[in-house]
Amino acid sequence: MAPVLGSRTLSKDYVNYMLHFRMINEQQVEDISIDVFYKPHTLTLLTFTVASLIYFVFSREDTDADNNLRVGLLLVVSFFLIISVLAFPNGPFTRPHPAIWRMVFGMSVLYFLFLVILLFLNWAQVKRLMYWVDPNLRYATREADIMVYAVNCHVITWERILSHFDIFVFGNFAGWAMKALLIRSYGVCWTISITRELTELFFMHLLPNFSECWWDQVILDFLLCNGGGIWLGMTVCRFLEMHTYQWASIKDIHTTTGKLKRVLLQFTPASWTYIRWLDPKSSFQRLAGIYLFMILWQLTELNTFFLKHIFVFQAFHTLSWCRILLLGIITAPTVRQYYAYLTDTQCKRVGTQCWMFGAIAFLEALACIKFGQDVFSKTQARSVFQWVLCVVRAVSLSLSVCVCTNMCLL
Repeated sequence: MAPVLGSRTLSKDYVNYMLHFRMINEQQVEDISIDVFYKPHTLTLLTFTVASLIYFVFSREDTDADNNLRVGLLLVVSFFLIISVLAFPNGPFTRPHPAIWRMVFGMSVLYFLFLVILLFLNWAQVKRLMYWVDPNLRYATREADIMVYAVNCHVITWERILSHFDIFVFGNFAGWAMKALLIRSYGVCWTISITRELTELFFMHLLPNFSECWWDQVILDFLLCNGGGIWLGMTVCRFLEMHTYQWASIKDIHTTTGKLKRVLLQFTPASWTYIRWLDPKSSFQRLAGIYLFMILWQLTELNTFFLKHIFVFQAFHTLSWCRILLLGIITAPTVRQYYAYLTDTQCKRVGTQCWMFGAIAFLEALACIKFGQDVFSKTQARSVFQWVLCVVRAVSLSLSVCVCTNMCLL
């Protein structure tokens, strides 16, 4: 007999659809080793929360108004993350623990709400907020205002090449390795890499730091950082794909070394999903979905540069690194949920984390447009049109090559 909800009888297909959606939005833990870490402890958590609140309220001085507000906001974030553990879905991952991914979703919700508030402030209020967060931002300058880009490109020496190997080069390399681990396709990764370089070329008139010497952009960025990172990430993917996953309970391991190894392995994937973005029989909807995936990815990366340029903070500032780390973490469940929506005919809607990621990307773009009107007033419509045209052509060509050479099957 089919389940009944109110006066409506649920069909078998609907029940299967809901169960299938739950697999990517509320993944369940199948290999529980220590029950105490996965049983609900709601009353214990409530007691701890109330006790912590009482302690912070009555044990601290409240004469400093700014400190009161900072501590209050910090506790709001902390308690919201506690509620996230109780109420939000696990997402598609359960390692190292579902509570971590629930808090990740909670942080993305908080960032989304912060962007909503930001859009309703004026420029003076935004600057006051930034100076309140970090008073040193009063003296911050744009990198483009103090640095000169793409000069004397004909002068190529080892000293000049080695001077470009800084922390940002390592970050770019590590970032592409992580992207390859998430996307798991040479074709899609190289397509994003190519369109990224095209984006820099056509947006140089708005962001001066996109201007680079040809050898810097082609050899250091495109081949070494992007290509090397993609190769490393895909090599790790092949190793994990060929690995046999047989998880033993920590209770069944009797050596101290074995128990420690099992604890460390908790931070590795419980399984590895075979990825196939495209094949010769892919539908138009699936192809359009991959186009949207590419556009959203480029939009997110563009936001990174426009935000620090418009709101004036350095690339190594805490605001920049915290945003990059947050988006990097939430990208993992986002890509998994979007891939399931794109390739699985039984999945009729995107997961909650995927929805939140898309909303954050568009709100960031709106914030850049609203507060960067002096920057976007210099926009060259011809360059933007050429960028769209080149990106569409590059993606079409790359995806065609993917299908013909089976690169997307890797």
